[in-house]
Amino acid sequence: MNPIIYDIVALAIGYLLGSIPFGLLLTRVAGTTDLRAIGSGNIGATNVLRTGRKDLAAATLLLDALKGAAAALIGASLSPEGGMIAGLAAFIGHIAPVWLQFKGGKGVATFLGVLFGLSWPAALIFCAVWLSAAALWRYSSLGALTASATAPLVLFMLGHRAEAFVVAAMAAIVFYRHRENIARLRAGTETRIGQKA
Repeated sequence: MNPIIYDIVALAIGYLLGSIPFGLLLTRVAGTTDLRAIGSGNIGATNVLRTGRKDLAAATLLLDALKGAAAALIGASLSPEGGMIAGLAAFIGHIAPVWLQFKGGKGVATFLGVLFGLSWPAALIFCAVWLSAAALWRYSSLGALTASATAPLVLFMLGHRAEAFVVAAMAAIVFYRHRENIARLRAGTETRIGQKA
């Protein structure tokens, strides 16, 4: 079989996995408010937390990360570049799921999952940077942005150069998706961790 077919399969599997809206599904099963009608309108864990259900938010974070990791690992089993292709596709699927008119989440949890699938040491460093930055500055968004910016550099230093370029593209998208948070950070109006919105 033509090797490009495996890459196409990896792309399709990655996107379909990434586009599963776990936050929306979990909150619907639990009978909470429609995520798209509250807060940012996103389907990620941060918006799930605004329903008051920390358990659902944690489950959403875990599942959104797992779908990214699963996509990267499945893709890697199909072709040498399949992990990167499927991982990127899963990330895009989460941000722009076809089932929800391409309106998804900001992608940080899925970003982390893809990192685990590509290089678990880089993913652990991502977690450490994310948590440390969030604890230091008390801004969840700033923690996520700092960790996302660091990830490509870590991959490059670990010798994963091709993966570093793919993750750099993902990081750029994360920054774009957080453009409103960045504007609030610059204006000093971003909500701190533990502060009521």
